[in-house]
Amino acid sequence: MKIRANAAIIEKNMLSIIIPTYNEEATLPGLLDSIKGQDYRDYEIIISDNKSSDRTRSIAQQYGARITEGGLPGPGRNRGAEAARGDKFLFLDADVVLPHDKFLSKTINEFDTRGMDIATCRINPISEKIVDHIFHDAYNFYTTRMARFRPHAPGFCIFVRRHIHEKINGFDEQIKLAEDHDYTQRAVKLGEFGFLSELIPVSVRRFEKDGRLRIATKYILCEIYTILFNNVKNDIFKYRFGYEEEKN
Repeated sequence: MKIRANAAIIEKNMLSIIIPTYNEEATLPGLLDSIKGQDYRDYEIIISDNKSSDRTRSIAQQYGARITEGGLPGPGRNRGAEAARGDKFLFLDADVVLPHDKFLSKTINEFDTRGMDIATCRINPISEKIVDHIFHDAYNFYTTRMARFRPHAPGFCIFVRRHIHEKINGFDEQIKLAEDHDYTQRAVKLGEFGFLSELIPVSVRRFEKDGRLRIATKYILCEIYTILFNNVKNDIFKYRFGYEEEKN
């Protein structure tokens, strides 16, 4: 069934998988392979690219993804949503990997069966280091306990219904860090939020590149800042998007 909304043809029950990218040639194939291997087939892939200088766009084309002009994560997700045809969105980051071939069918079924409007998964680090599991377990503990009071959904895994995204006008493009949590906290005012049963594997490359203690401290301070002073609309935390190879 197709309906017309906002001058775009919307396909009922299609999942639009939206991935903001910037120089992701090293990680994008792993994610796209894991999507292509799913037993759930009613989806489209939209790569919202921030003028990558590497092979990101050509890789996306090889996998049959649609490409739109992106930007920083928040604006990039919004541009991808504007190009989307599905009535449900799944926002992912290029460095995650779907854990098995039934991930989409199970999560979409649970999302619909439980009557959710926005949802996320608990996270599992792609790492054998105990310290990484401790950090991610702490995040899971905090976010699941805070779900009723201050819901969090990381931008690398957000399921949301199209009408919710449109009613809240998408991601706030002025926010520099934690725009995903602001998005979630506005969305839950209009619909049901919850954690899905599946775990999603996430990269620890930011921990590896910038240091575990430094990143953990930054995220904790950002959470405190947003509680005390609202959203981060300046660059005090110096968050950067993308992973260009450093040249000697």
